[in-house]
Amino acid sequence: MYNQLFYSYKPFVPRRLQILFRKVCTRYIRLFSKNSWPIDEKAAQKPEGWKGWPEGKKFALVITHDVETCGGHEKCKLLVNLEKEMEFRSSFNFTPERYIVSPDLRKYLTDNGFEVGIHGLKHDGKLYKSRDIFSQRAEKINQYMKDWQTVGFRSPAMHHNLEWIHDLNILYDASTFDTDPFEPQPDGMQTIFPFYVSNEQTGRGYIELPYTIPQDFTLFILMRKKNIDIWKRKLNWLVKHGGMALINVHPDYMNFGGRNTGYEEYPIKYYREFLDYIIDNYSGRYWHVLPREMAVFWRREVLQIEDK
Repeated sequence: MYNQLFYSYKPFVPRRLQILFRKVCTRYIRLFSKNSWPIDEKAAQKPEGWKGWPEGKKFALVITHDVETCGGHEKCKLLVNLEKEMEFRSSFNFTPERYIVSPDLRKYLTDNGFEVGIHGLKHDGKLYKSRDIFSQRAEKINQYMKDWQTVGFRSPAMHHNLEWIHDLNILYDASTFDTDPFEPQPDGMQTIFPFYVSNEQTGRGYIELPYTIPQDFTLFILMRKKNIDIWKRKLNWLVKHGGMALINVHPDYMNFGGRNTGYEEYPIKYYREFLDYIIDNYSGRYWHVLPREMAVFWRREVLQIEDK
């Protein structure tokens, strides 16, 4: 009910006021989430029969980006070039009917070893408003997935209904998290590992990839953090427990120009510092893969599901 009311009135509320409201809510929620965010100790439990990551690596690293606006779309190559320079790869999730998604950009990404995914359809908060709406939009999303030759999906605002998502022709979904009380739908999955979501009617299913590192928007826009200490703390904990470090950062909110940051921007140096921290502290100890590669590994090697 809350989500429906919020997204009904959202188009009429100035963006600055939306951010201010969320900042106030964030401060309030954090007071009651000290024991479950950014670390929920319950999430460290390993899957049954877990044998570890390939090549004996200590933990897995997966990097994702949600591109929410045309402004974020325009920054994608800058972000790609930064990650290429530092020898990282990532996925970029685009919203097909909110802005024009350049075929040239999608080709540039895949040609350079990156991945393209789908980030909802319109990013208007209505995807899960009803079963009929979801089913109708799922048809369009599936067509985009076919046209773009992609296998991954993430819902806007991390809304999710793991049963309805079976309507999508996907290998994996990434619309959940281990713990994040600041999301509109704050039901954490309490795991730092991928997991399988089976469709009891068809016997098929998809791999769910929860993000396990706090989102940049939460830390740097809502909380106005001036350092990456929370990112470091959570990563160190993930390494200790041998989990999957999956991060979601947005080019929309990154300031690449060195000018003063806007009210919903943060310096790109924060993200670069995080990548440097990974290299400096954990070089050779992490298994770095794209989301689709993680999903294939989990399906074939962990679950031992043979593709037909």
